[in-house]
Amino acid sequence: MANLTDIFSASGPMALQIKGYQPRQAQIDMAMAVEKAILKQHQLVVEAGTGTGKTFAYLAPALLSDKKVIISTGSKALQEQLYHRDLPKLLNVLSKGKKTALLKGRANYLCPHRLNQHVSHVPTDDNDIMHELAMVAKFATETQSGDMADCIGIEEDAKVLPYVTSTAENCLGKECPEYENCYIKKARLKAIDAELVVVNHHLFFADMAVKEGGFGELIPTADAYIFDEAHQLSEIASQYFGQTVSTKSLFDLIKDLRLLYRTELFDMIQLGKALDKLESSVADFRLQFPIDSIRGDWREAIKNPNITRAVERIVNDITFLYQVTKLALERTDSINHLFDRCVSLRNLLETMFDTKEVGFSYWYETTRRNVSFHVTPLNISEKFAQLIENSNAGWIFTSATLSVSGELHHFNQALGLTPVESFIVESPFDYANQALLCLPRYLPEANSPEMAHALVKVSLAMINAAKGRCFVLFTSYRVMNLVAQGLSSFVEYPIFVQGQTSKRILLEKYQRHGNAVLLGTASFWEGVDVRGSSLSCVIIDKLPFVAPDDPLLQAKMRDCKAQGGEPFSHIQLPQAVITLKQGVGRLIRDQQDKGVLVICDNRLVTKQYGGLFLASLPPMSRTRDLDKAAQFLTLIE
Repeated sequence: MANLTDIFSASGPMALQIKGYQPRQAQIDMAMAVEKAILKQHQLVVEAGTGTGKTFAYLAPALLSDKKVIISTGSKALQEQLYHRDLPKLLNVLSKGKKTALLKGRANYLCPHRLNQHVSHVPTDDNDIMHELAMVAKFATETQSGDMADCIGIEEDAKVLPYVTSTAENCLGKECPEYENCYIKKARLKAIDAELVVVNHHLFFADMAVKEGGFGELIPTADAYIFDEAHQLSEIASQYFGQTVSTKSLFDLIKDLRLLYRTELFDMIQLGKALDKLESSVADFRLQFPIDSIRGDWREAIKNPNITRAVERIVNDITFLYQVTKLALERTDSINHLFDRCVSLRNLLETMFDTKEVGFSYWYETTRRNVSFHVTPLNISEKFAQLIENSNAGWIFTSATLSVSGELHHFNQALGLTPVESFIVESPFDYANQALLCLPRYLPEANSPEMAHALVKVSLAMINAAKGRCFVLFTSYRVMNLVAQGLSSFVEYPIFVQGQTSKRILLEKYQRHGNAVLLGTASFWEGVDVRGSSLSCVIIDKLPFVAPDDPLLQAKMRDCKAQGGEPFSHIQLPQAVITLKQGVGRLIRDQQDKGVLVICDNRLVTKQYGGLFLASLPPMSRTRDLDKAAQFLTLIE
């Protein structure tokens, strides 16, 4: 095995082949720790500050080892970047031949069977879907991988995607007439054969949940698992270790059964009637909730007799559908899988009445069209620890934001980790000279009705001083839209607001202009890498505490209190600190970057816990004077 110290040295292959590369002891230390964890198959936790070069620090030992390694990232975008940019670059530097594979969730791959079904029987008269269906049909004749990200003109939120991709529920598996041409099967076979596989956290945990059921898993077992952006793991794992049923999954079943009714079972009048009844009751259930998107406590909601009756009606109608589809089982094999889905959804719907089990949060969430019901475990540490223990593998966890005030205890406890080694690697950036933190004086309280107006004033001052080049990050859509309205009449630079188009296109437009302003909420707080002068100022509206009425948070706080803990310091505070660190991390991305961070929340100064937030941030110079912040910005070219 090549010596990692030599590889990362000033005269090694990294320095010789990567423009601008500089040896960093922190990167070497991390790489050697990763190498040891893979070899000895133990747990390692590393917080690696921005600029450490953590990606190469875990990729190099993974590529140099003779073990099978799975790397999981926080999002599909990071997964693509790792696989298509970082991995080929490092393989070239190391002159290493290694079989690698990119594996995504099944909803990312073209399903030839569903495409054929919907081209033969166009499911709608929506012109957008019909146009997109034609584009996908053309793509199907050209693609080798079936990865819908390669289909030009089809965005990640395109209306056609549910019609041309499959889900775990509607995938026919080996019974599919197109099984030999299945792109998911091909991707899995490639992953089985590969020595290094790149996945994402959602796929990893969805796969763990499927493995528990004993069928249909995608991810092969490995000798080592490396999780980048590991701060997201606890929340994502909770989703998949629980149960969910949604009106969308019911509508999808109705849609797929209706296609079969129109093609093979058109003489079964009762099937048509059963589908109409269920569709009507599911639509009526959505009407029992406000039109706005909300989250709520299901235990409270089910006390409403109208909601209870609406759920009972759905259960009765899906039971009727179950009885009708059962009659069709001998007529066509195509209905077998749909019948299984009907049974599964009926069982899940019945769990909506049973909310007595302790240790779980029962909550619901609405969008403009759908309602989803969730049973989420409050603590996944035991389950995750068991998963690690049963694996006989090395487990490596890294992120720029794992610690709270220099401690990794909160992260380790949430996942039940007992790492053999854990440490924090400081960022190599000179924050004291590269960045200025401004906590403006004379602001209203964080939740004051006057806050939006104050944010417009602060943002205007910074935007003008920076000549655009600003991110304004929010904790709520409502405040973001109010500030967007307030700025639109006074700002001469392009303004991009989350929701106008996809995240990827917004970022591309922002960087292309070079002097734009971008307003965003949670999804822009992390996983966004804008280097250079096009981003010189990040403004954060307030400390990112989860809304106190969030049902999952409330359940976790009750559980914490019952065990003798203090919910604010054990749950709310650590979560908010890590989220704030993510937002702050958007500002300085390399050693040439300079910028101003403005946090518009008095609590950083007036509350005792403000010191914990400040102690967790990079060591920037500080001021409370907006004029000084503006002056700093005018000096950035």
